[in-house]
Amino acid sequence: MSKADVIETEGKVVEVLPGTKFKVQLENGIVILAYLAGKVRENNIKVLEGDSVKVEMSPYDLTKGRITWRNKN
Repeated sequence: MSKADVIETEGKVVEVLPGTKFKVQLENGIVILAYLAGKVRENNIKVLEGDSVKVEMSPYDLTKGRITWRNKN
């Protein structure tokens, strides 16, 4: 799968789960399970409940995603 196949959308973190996983509510109201991307984890960027984030999803599984960016609130 290439980078062109990725679906990118915005969402809001609604729940923090163990193991750097998060429940994220997308703009359209759907709640997905998301994990931190490598660069976010490497740079020790803290993601908390209520944060606005950018999420990448595979077109094959729309229930999981990868948090690639935390927007400044």
